[in-house]
Amino acid sequence: MLIRYGCSFELQLPQDTPTVCLIDVHTSHAQNIVPNALSFETSPKVPTETFIDDFGNIARRFTAPAGVMRLSLGGLCRADGTLDRRDPSARVLPVDRLPDECLPYLAPSRFCESDLMGPLAWQTFGHLPRDTGLIEAICTYAHERLRFDYAQARATRTASEAHREQVGVCRDFAHLGVTLCRALNIPARYVNGYMGDIGVPVDPNPMDFNAWFDVYLEGGWYTFDARHNCRRIGRIPIAHGRDAADIPMLRTFGAHALSAFHVTTELADAEQAAA
Repeated sequence: MLIRYGCSFELQLPQDTPTVCLIDVHTSHAQNIVPNALSFETSPKVPTETFIDDFGNIARRFTAPAGVMRLSLGGLCRADGTLDRRDPSARVLPVDRLPDECLPYLAPSRFCESDLMGPLAWQTFGHLPRDTGLIEAICTYAHERLRFDYAQARATRTASEAHREQVGVCRDFAHLGVTLCRALNIPARYVNGYMGDIGVPVDPNPMDFNAWFDVYLEGGWYTFDARHNCRRIGRIPIAHGRDAADIPMLRTFGAHALSAFHVTTELADAEQAAA
């Protein structure tokens, strides 16, 4: 199947402002992007530089001019129509058998205070077999512990605060899942990306970016989603890092106001939607 994805932002800037944005599809999915389908526009046009950051994310760097600036990006992504990869028998690997790349995803980070939540994690999950079922239990715990509420979104909320307040948005569900995994010595990384209502009832609310998390088990990285607590079709990752602090969609080095925002993720045509 082909999935049409895209986003647009309108910013108000009081002065020329250095900016880094992360809205391209992650390099791990580059082979799935239909050639020449990707575009990036600013109004007025400004020169941009593209680089790959330490996590393999595609970043664009530019100086946003004072006034109103509009960014838009869109494209087509091939997907095989299957649910998120999952192996029920995959086991948690001992730390001494983990690849070096996993080590940063074991440590506490800005929003994932695994050191603070260690006692809770071991008390709640320490008795379970160390396999995929353990991660699924963590997802169910976070899903039931937090109440989803856009009105309660807070950019500075940490995993332990979300657990205490029992409310959050998708990033808080993901942060809590990541934190509980790391507290149990299981590598977990935060992911944001596009995820449309494919194979599920359509959500009447305006579409947004989504956050989930990846866990390294025997056999590699596997995707888990504490917000929806189910496997989904057609996720398109944009960026992954230790937590949301590593991968903001827009990082401006100066003041800005977001005056408009839109995200689209859908099957590319009606024929595919019917299929």
